[in-house]
Amino acid sequence: MCLHEQKYCPRCNALFECKVGSILLCQCAAVKLSETERDHLKKLYNDCLCANCIREVKSEFANEKLLKTLDGLMRK
Repeated sequence: MCLHEQKYCPRCNALFECKVGSILLCQCAAVKLSETERDHLKKLYNDCLCANCIREVKSEFANEKLLKTLDGLMRK
């Protein structure tokens, strides 16, 4: 049986409990990510983030995509 691990978020340094052995009970399971969003997170970080940072990175990624779309429309 896997024990839960105390980790520090590499983005904000907050302490959180990683439940990789019970992933459906882990705090990160509360944040729904698309495959593209997961890939983006994997490019930025090698380890788990706290749920708050996952939400923030998800929002930043969405904003970046929107800005790129708007920029593309403005150039037409």
